[in-house]
Amino acid sequence: MYETIVIGGGPSGLMAAISASENQKKVLLIDKKDQLGRKLQISGGGRCNVTNNVTHEELIKHLPGNGKFLYSAFNTFDNYAIINYFENLGVALKEEDHGRMFPVSNNAKDVVNALKQQLVNNQVDVKTTTKVESLIIEDNEIKGVMLSGEKPIYAKNVIIATGGKSVPHTGSTGDGYVFARQAGHTITDLFPTEVPITSSEPFIKTKILQGLSLQNVGLSVLRKNGKPRITHQMDMLFTHFGISGPAALRCSQFIYHEQKSQKKNDISMMIDAFPELSIGQLTQKIEKMINDHKDKAIKNSLKGLVQERYLHFLLERAEIDLEDNGHHLKKENLKYFIELLKGFKFVVNGTLPIDKAFVTGGGVSVKEIVPATMQSKLHDNLYFCGEVLDIHGYTGGYNITSALVTGYVAGMNCR
Repeated sequence: MYETIVIGGGPSGLMAAISASENQKKVLLIDKKDQLGRKLQISGGGRCNVTNNVTHEELIKHLPGNGKFLYSAFNTFDNYAIINYFENLGVALKEEDHGRMFPVSNNAKDVVNALKQQLVNNQVDVKTTTKVESLIIEDNEIKGVMLSGEKPIYAKNVIIATGGKSVPHTGSTGDGYVFARQAGHTITDLFPTEVPITSSEPFIKTKILQGLSLQNVGLSVLRKNGKPRITHQMDMLFTHFGISGPAALRCSQFIYHEQKSQKKNDISMMIDAFPELSIGQLTQKIEKMINDHKDKAIKNSLKGLVQERYLHFLLERAEIDLEDNGHHLKKENLKYFIELLKGFKFVVNGTLPIDKAFVTGGGVSVKEIVPATMQSKLHDNLYFCGEVLDIHGYTGGYNITSALVTGYVAGMNCR
């Protein structure tokens, strides 16, 4: 009999198996794909953003989906411990913008290989291309797992580390939710996060802005009262189906929340092309540009203010002829144009589906998990870690941090 069976060979499963197998504990790691750590290998564009060198508070801020649940776990293993852990395994890390930590080699395989070597060092048994069909539950106790076409395997503890439903080609197809329900756990609504946003606006359908990237804009999801629910100041991109880019991805989960809150599909968003300027400051800037070149066509006197296609788009929205010069400009049209620069509103109708998302929102309810141990409150010998839990964050190393922390803590408490 094994001490612990870990289901899932992603970041949380690898860490859980390593942690559980310290002190010669007999551990089995099962994954249905042919290789371990597939999601880690493609993370960070193949460079693997393993964690962030920031405060716990900053980490939690970037984990809007139940990030506070991790505070207890951080007492055992946190982002600083992750950095030390990989440095001790011989994977030198470097810090980039926003505290993001990458391997110096810029190669995610170095991270995966280091974890695999630890499995070997700790004599963890590994079964790949092996599908777990169900948990073995007898007299309301978890006894082990049933495998597809094989004999049952028994263990004192089971850790479910199967991931969510995003990036399904890595093996994250929602199996863990089935096992969790079998054990009596609640699965909160699943939804895509860190995913492009869709829109049926005429300017999207006609593709006049398709491929246009706006830098460092304030992108907001608006509540029913027109006030921002969330604003992210980053780059964004217009696509043939809506919007994408970092700002849009971060806003995506709030589209889902507003659809639920407002009980409708169509949600308003807003772009502030000058988030660091007040309307008064922007007005002064634009009036100076026009007055300095009053004889020039508006499209030329304002050239460089924003990207040309966006400039022309908003001028036309404000009913300003691109060829008109400063002498012929009406005050009310200029006022409306400036308002559009500071707050162009448009309607979106959802996001791409969960299989196109980077991260899954929702999962095993954290109300049913002991935060300091990752132990099920329903079964003493059942543990959960990683994205199968209802914890999600923005891209940039936050989800991997959550996976490694919860994996380590789950494994440690199994031993």
